[in-house]
Amino acid sequence: MKPLYEPQSGVLTVQYAPDEQTVLAENPPRFTWIPAQLEHDRYVLQISRSAAFAEEATETIGPVPYNLYTPNRPLEPGTYYWRYALLTDDEAGRTAWSRVRRFAVPEGLPETPLPSPDRRYAQASSAHPRLWLQASGLPDFRRRVKEDPSYCGWETFYELSVRPWIGRELIAEPQPYPDHKRVASLWRNMYLDCQEALYAIRHLAVAGVVLEDEALIGRAKLWLLHVAGWNPEGTTSRDYNDEASFRVAGALAWGYDWLCDALSEAERELVRRSLLTRTGLVAYHVMERSKIHHVPFDSHAVRSLSSVMVPCSIALLGEEPKAQEWLDYTLEYYANLYTPWGGADGGWAEGPMYWTTGMAFVTEAFNLLKNYTGIDFYRRPFFAKTGDFPLYCFSPDTLRASFGDQSTLGDPVSLKTAFNVRQFAGVTGNGLYQWYFERVKEIDTDSEMKFYNYGWWDFRFDEMVYRHDYPAIEPTPPTEASIEPVKWFRDVGWVAFHRNMADPERHIMLLTKSSKYGSVSHSHGDQNGFLLHAYGEPLAIESGHYVAFGSTMHRNWRRQTRSTNNILVDGLGQYAGTDKVLAMESSGTVEAAEQRDGYGYSRCNATAAYRRHVPYLKRYVRELYFFGKSFVVVADLIDLERPGRIEWLLHTLYEMKLSGQSFKLQGRKADMDGRFVYCSSGELELTQHNEFTDVDPAEYEGLPVHWHLKAATKEARSHRLVTLLVPVKHGEPKYVSHFLDDQDHGIHLYFTEDGVTRKVEVPKTY
Repeated sequence: MKPLYEPQSGVLTVQYAPDEQTVLAENPPRFTWIPAQLEHDRYVLQISRSAAFAEEATETIGPVPYNLYTPNRPLEPGTYYWRYALLTDDEAGRTAWSRVRRFAVPEGLPETPLPSPDRRYAQASSAHPRLWLQASGLPDFRRRVKEDPSYCGWETFYELSVRPWIGRELIAEPQPYPDHKRVASLWRNMYLDCQEALYAIRHLAVAGVVLEDEALIGRAKLWLLHVAGWNPEGTTSRDYNDEASFRVAGALAWGYDWLCDALSEAERELVRRSLLTRTGLVAYHVMERSKIHHVPFDSHAVRSLSSVMVPCSIALLGEEPKAQEWLDYTLEYYANLYTPWGGADGGWAEGPMYWTTGMAFVTEAFNLLKNYTGIDFYRRPFFAKTGDFPLYCFSPDTLRASFGDQSTLGDPVSLKTAFNVRQFAGVTGNGLYQWYFERVKEIDTDSEMKFYNYGWWDFRFDEMVYRHDYPAIEPTPPTEASIEPVKWFRDVGWVAFHRNMADPERHIMLLTKSSKYGSVSHSHGDQNGFLLHAYGEPLAIESGHYVAFGSTMHRNWRRQTRSTNNILVDGLGQYAGTDKVLAMESSGTVEAAEQRDGYGYSRCNATAAYRRHVPYLKRYVRELYFFGKSFVVVADLIDLERPGRIEWLLHTLYEMKLSGQSFKLQGRKADMDGRFVYCSSGELELTQHNEFTDVDPAEYEGLPVHWHLKAATKEARSHRLVTLLVPVKHGEPKYVSHFLDDQDHGIHLYFTEDGVTRKVEVPKTY
């Protein structure tokens, strides 16, 4: 019998799981391992109550087509053992067994099995349409719309999302980039054109079929056949412009599905061939090149499961053999590895805007799957909790107060984010999520035509689908009792502190992060960074502007530590380059986050994040104290192997007034007093500037400048810095007094507000 090759897992790969250290969040457990060979691998898996794998206590499953498996039933609580082998073509039929791993299944876990392939599509109909409404449910919807045109928002959908495309000239197939070199503005224009083609085909087709309107159906067919004639390997191919390719594939899927009965056999063949080719190119990239079942951290590849492989495979299921292979792969990934960006707490390491994009497409895909197959992925723990992530980390009234790449940077919280959160209100019945939706809808009233909305989704279509599929939920405004004062997303290393979330004029939000994901993908070199929004004003901000992914603003400023409220060591920050291994290794850890008696507290360690550029950094820990939900104390503890200089950074919208060891900014609704109340190496040198260093000025011409504070220490091997930040609402003056006591081996700092005194202790540097 051949030996089994068991590669060691790495920071970017899937892990061997479950094992003794695994704390299961759902039942059954999800099994993953590193592939035993690069291609043509299939496995046999054994799960047993017996360490010796006694036959009567062992279940054998196979063939398993990928290096992951989700059982089709929950396991009884207890202790289990598992192993796997690679299937071979020789007489033995398999390799030797893998190492045996043990795991425990506790009682009371959510039960989230995945039906086996032979039962997954038992309720799936061969009739069309299948995307959203099923053929069996179409007559009832049609009747309701005819009886009441306002049903589920149909009238608004028709007027604003159907009628504009009736007389609109067909969109030409996008032209290549000059010399085939990508230009950000042209790249965006290309995918906007393709998104409009999707709108035209999907909306005309749905309206035509629902209303049994031959003119609308004819117009939809014209658009569909026109787009089906575009070159699948041309300017809208996955390799040329993946965003364009996703939209064209989606357009063809919706058009083929809804217009199938209105197409001639020749027309169906034309559309089907184009759809099959386009889906195949995406599937090939996902499964063979990106291999997200081996290395799951490819943002676009993971999203293409939702935007392409689900709708396209559903449209073609039973008609093209490849469709079931693609859909099975997608279901296995959703059941097992989704999401690589978070866990049971519901966090999203890439930040709230990529949460928005990811959730927008995955919830649409889940709704399509649930309606067509009955498989309900919303039962997984992540989806029960993930609405908390925007609630706490992208709160409705905040600006520039969340981490990661953000196409909406500087704008109000995105309305699409709110639509996503409402989706989870419908799934979970959580009234806080409904409150979030309604609050953002009041605030973000003019964003519909901005590229990050219009080029991605149509709110009227979303509204109609949601109102048909989900119940109305009563909003529940957040209160001090219903909101966790310190919310720790352990899965991604984000911590949020809040006071008065429901009142925009009195809301204070403090956010920090130190994440195991480092700066990979759409994360930045910002471990141990923090953001502060108070009394309707962004005070300590996420600085810079969104120009485009890969712009100099993005590469040289936004991703770099110098753009964050953080520290530099001898002018050097955290690794934030393009090497995914180094980016993932440049991580941080939240060591503690809790509500104590009268204050919130967090302790974060970002030592590993600086190691690439500052190998002589021994330790960097940052403690945050949110006293009385009113003011913030930042304690930075830095130890080096050789003397070095620390630069303490803070970014704001406004020029600051610097005086001695203090700084003050004046906003429109609130101010902030900042004071360095202790520095172990002596007084700091305070300077500020309003430049975006190493950024092409043409990229931010006409955009507001931001102000950047730098407080520089003297050289020393160890540094202790304690900073007081006091947000002040206009018309309500206040201050926080402080004094220092250093009579023993520690530095004791006392802060007093309205007669209440709090102590912060930091160790001395010897």
